[in-house]
Amino acid sequence: MAHILAPSLLSADFTDLRAAVALVDRSPAQWLHLDVMDGVFVPNISYGMPVIKAIRPLTRKVFDTHLMITDPDRYITAFREAGADVLTVHLEACTHLHRTVQAIKAQGMKAGVSINPHTPVQALETILPDLDLVLVMSVNPGFGGQRFIEGTYRKLDALRELRLRTGSSALIEVDGGVGTDNHRTLVAHGADVLVAGNSVFGAADPAAAIAALLA
Repeated sequence: MAHILAPSLLSADFTDLRAAVALVDRSPAQWLHLDVMDGVFVPNISYGMPVIKAIRPLTRKVFDTHLMITDPDRYITAFREAGADVLTVHLEACTHLHRTVQAIKAQGMKAGVSINPHTPVQALETILPDLDLVLVMSVNPGFGGQRFIEGTYRKLDALRELRLRTGSSALIEVDGGVGTDNHRTLVAHGADVLVAGNSVFGAADPAAAIAALLA
């Protein structure tokens, strides 16, 4: 299976989100990655349901929505109504993770769980068969433009083995420091979905960058 590319809107020009969405819509990138931050779970605030709802009519691309927030259960319905297709919560933010995952699926969305760099993949063992996606953070969440953590490759290898052992069909996604210097290596280590922010929207030619990241 060819890998999926999800350009991250967090790195786009916020004064012209319409143009950023149009760029992705015209491109062969399959998903659009939406980072929602609350300033509590991570030390930054980004955007939320109103922005997602406003851009939803601009594209039919999959809205890959990553919640870096505390108590995400409170907002599951609201994000579905805003237009999220995939809703990913952090293992570290959920007290009752299985309940949260089932609530996401009950709203008709794909359910993902993200783990921070310090969280071992073994923590996903019991939930993995229930997931549609696992998001491995390859930087500490909260800000774009960080350096890729090299230990991510070992985590991807371990996660791929765990997925096989548990019989899970969850996609493996990587977010943070993804670029043309490492995207093929990430895919070789098991990544199915690559999130790319600065390497797309910070490129001189974003369309060419998307094509290169899909090659």
